[in-house]
Amino acid sequence: MPGGRLSHQERRAIAAGLNEGLGYAEIARQLDRPTSTISREVARNGGGRGYRADHAHYATSSRARRARPQTAQRPSDTDQYTEQFAAIMVEGGLPRMAARVLARLYTADSRSLTAAELVTALQVSPASISKAIGYLEQVGMLHREPDPRRRLQHYVMAEDVWQQAWKISSRTNLNWAETAAEGAELFGPDSPAGRRLAQMADFFGQLADDMSGGPGFEVIDDALTMLATYREAGRVIEDERAAAVLGWSVDRVKTALELGSTTRLSPEQRADLAAGGE
Repeated sequence: MPGGRLSHQERRAIAAGLNEGLGYAEIARQLDRPTSTISREVARNGGGRGYRADHAHYATSSRARRARPQTAQRPSDTDQYTEQFAAIMVEGGLPRMAARVLARLYTADSRSLTAAELVTALQVSPASISKAIGYLEQVGMLHREPDPRRRLQHYVMAEDVWQQAWKISSRTNLNWAETAAEGAELFGPDSPAGRRLAQMADFFGQLADDMSGGPGFEVIDDALTMLATYREAGRVIEDERAAAVLGWSVDRVKTALELGSTTRLSPEQRADLAAGGE
């Protein structure tokens, strides 16, 4: 049938015609095929002297199977969520590939993944994974553990990964503030650029201070430590004694008592601190 694939029987007829010394045109007429079909078939499968019908048939079938397009698999709901998770981190300032690696680690069943597993899961090059891993290691968001049985490295997400991310954001804001302050000094506070940069320095300085907790948070921590110390002792103890127990200066103890009891502690905690936990 002209235009269709050659059958096994037709290939045997081609081989027989070649053995008899027939030309491509004559073989094509006998099979009711275009001459070009016969010439391409012979050329692809060993030529006029090397053509074998069985080998040509199976080789062609094999090529057809390899060339058959694979049906694209629809991403699963979990894969779609992982990519959405990564996209949110990218919006927050994380490099795209680092975000995809972190999202994949965070949503994996295993506590760790190898580079090869990440390459397969994300369908990217090993170099892309290596670069992303290097960045995440540098900022303390993951670490590597060697496999004792095989020469592999497993990548494990840090347990305090979001605290690390918060610190990075705070440090970035502080860098903005310091750079803007340098610019304001360079251009002068009375120049338009100096005023804009000074305003920028104030904004990012306040943002960095808020994200890092600011000095008030340190006071609260100290106040809670004092509260725990009083409760452990079962009574109020003198400032000097508390300082000796905690390894603090007396001024630090007094600051914790004076400011901590009037800032961000709950009413119950303030009352306990004032009463020495009694």
